[in-house]
Amino acid sequence: MKILILGVNGFIGHHLINKILTEKKDWIVYGMDLGIDRLGKNLNNPRFNFLEGDIAINREWIEYQIKKCDVVIPLVAIATPKLYVEDPIAVYNLDFEMNVNIIKQCVKYHKRVVFPSTSEVYGACTDPEFKEDESFLVVGPINKERWIYSCCKQLLDRVIYGYGTRGHLEFTLFRPFNWIGPRLDSLYAAKEGSSRVVTQFIAELFMKRPINLVDGGKQKRCFTYVDDGISALMKILENKNDVCKNEIINIGNPANECSVRELANILKKLFTEHPDHKSDKSYSDIIDVSADTYYGKGYQDIYTRKPSIEKARKLLNWEPKIGLEESLRLTLNSFLKENKDAGIK
Repeated sequence: MKILILGVNGFIGHHLINKILTEKKDWIVYGMDLGIDRLGKNLNNPRFNFLEGDIAINREWIEYQIKKCDVVIPLVAIATPKLYVEDPIAVYNLDFEMNVNIIKQCVKYHKRVVFPSTSEVYGACTDPEFKEDESFLVVGPINKERWIYSCCKQLLDRVIYGYGTRGHLEFTLFRPFNWIGPRLDSLYAAKEGSSRVVTQFIAELFMKRPINLVDGGKQKRCFTYVDDGISALMKILENKNDVCKNEIINIGNPANECSVRELANILKKLFTEHPDHKSDKSYSDIIDVSADTYYGKGYQDIYTRKPSIEKARKLLNWEPKIGLEESLRLTLNSFLKENKDAGIK
């Protein structure tokens, strides 16, 4: 099988290619991204063909790869809430405009697309567990610009579904629920305050800065260790007996639900127990901050986000295995190891 991964150096992309090149000796991967810092020894693998490029510029290369590949996985997106509020037009241009061009080329050549939707499409849905084919997708008012990411992804979901169910391409939409793990975000992104919540909190502990709980940290999330997520994604790519054809599948761990306040406390405990930091003289305070202060006026939060994974169990015979504290410990330990020599006291 020949697979095209756009955004192969990203969090999901580099974990996915590690798994493919390790386990699938007859799969060939064509990948593109702006950087190579997470790709490591994979760059020397003869079954990996990489171009350092931009989906907005290298369009001829992308179309050529789409034409010859069996599966296309477009992973390029802005996926950090702070940027949704600060630059919604950039989010729209990359997350929708650039990606819909990829989908149109997949339609042109009748290709299979495995597309990363997002748990964000459910928005402020009030269901206790979000179901792919039943739950309402509920977003806030236009002046809450935080919703632009959710809307871009939802519209792409609908475009792909429309093409796919009319025979123009084959698709599977997968919805990750807060995947975490090694190399989730960089220390640089965390310094700027634009990383995802787990990395942001770990970085604040590392830099001895306060951990900010937006609106008290009452929001609940279900954190999924990346190895569990990639395991499900590999089953989707294998697609035995066409079980994933034209399906939408949540990939999350409902057992790993906790509030953002609980998350901060668990990470602080793990940090203070870490061999390199258990003798530190001081640790980050956990403080409350308003959403307006931290994100700006265009922010609005979601207080529950729990997936139903019955579909993944049924179609993929998949079950997440790694618990919350272990997932957080592995993520924290990896971040501290990667940044041990960063020179922060």
